[in-house]
Amino acid sequence: MLWPWIVIALAVAALIFLEARGRKRLAAAREDWKRELARADATQQEAALKLKNRQEAVFNSMTEALVVLNEEGRITMANRAFGTLFGVSSDVRSRTIIEAVRHHELAELVQEVSAESPVIDEEIKLSVPAERWLLVNASVLTNEAGEHHGAVLVFHDLTRMKKLELARKDFVANVSHELRTPLSLIKGYVETLLDGAKDDPEVSLKFLRTIERNADRLKLLIEDLLTISELEAGRIELQVQTVQLQALTGKVLEDLQRRAASKQISLNNHVPDLCVEGDPGRLEQVLGNLVDNAIKYGRAGGKVVVDARPSGNDGLIEMSIADNGPGIPPDALERIFERFYRVDKARSREQGGTGLGLSIVKHIVQSHGGTVWARSELGHGATFYFTVRQSREEG
Repeated sequence: MLWPWIVIALAVAALIFLEARGRKRLAAAREDWKRELARADATQQEAALKLKNRQEAVFNSMTEALVVLNEEGRITMANRAFGTLFGVSSDVRSRTIIEAVRHHELAELVQEVSAESPVIDEEIKLSVPAERWLLVNASVLTNEAGEHHGAVLVFHDLTRMKKLELARKDFVANVSHELRTPLSLIKGYVETLLDGAKDDPEVSLKFLRTIERNADRLKLLIEDLLTISELEAGRIELQVQTVQLQALTGKVLEDLQRRAASKQISLNNHVPDLCVEGDPGRLEQVLGNLVDNAIKYGRAGGKVVVDARPSGNDGLIEMSIADNGPGIPPDALERIFERFYRVDKARSREQGGTGLGLSIVKHIVQSHGGTVWARSELGHGATFYFTVRQSREEG
């Protein structure tokens, strides 16, 4: 009988078919699983990349400079502020601090950060390429086992704050000194008068004139201090109008003619017929200060020349005040517009200056949108320049 063998053959065929079908399903399942793993891996990598980009965006948006070091002391990450602060444009990863920024002070601070000193807050001063003060917050990084795994350093730039603090201290010291000298003289002469000198008319008159002169000096200093304070704070409102420069210069030179004549200095108005936009009172103050300085420090029997000309195509007028005095040393040219800075302190005080005139000039010119500078050659006089906006009627 053949039917049992047929049944067996059919059963075997069915088993073979089912096995082949199962293998196909298993292969398909494996492919699906691989694709799912690939998708999961891609999703994970994308999430990791997004997280990394987000972290870098956060780090780069920080105003403070930040750098992360590994356990070998090499940089694994540095934000944009770090590169800006230290002038580093290339990738600093894998470098040590000393290799990246060439500052031994920072390298020494990194060495101090350890398990014994897990957190350090230290203020350091850098001299190269320019003088800067930094507050550095350094902290140890540890792994899950508590082992030293690197360090993170955050840098706060204190330079502006330090300079402002130094400027404030210098200002207070200078003001105190400038006030103390005339006050001491006034007090001394008053005490001498009270002790009996008042009974001698000739001596008392001489002393009273000295007291008056020093009181005027105090008054001028206080007025200049108030002026520069208001200018720096932006509290002075300019009364802008069209100003005829030739006429304004003529008025200033006329007011200072007697002072110039006492030193036999000739005043020359070479200003052409030009008009500018500005506050006539403040521009007169600028010209008055600069011409007065030219007379004060110029050579006896010399001359002062005031001139003006259009400054290129930028719509500005450039004014110049030149003398033929002894000139200004090169190292002083960059500082002469600082408050209380004097090239010759003894001579300046003898001439009665407050040390604030050129600083006031600078602030007034800047409030008009202009710039001020000086050029000089020792033995050949000095020339002061400033710019002011040309009148629209002429521009």
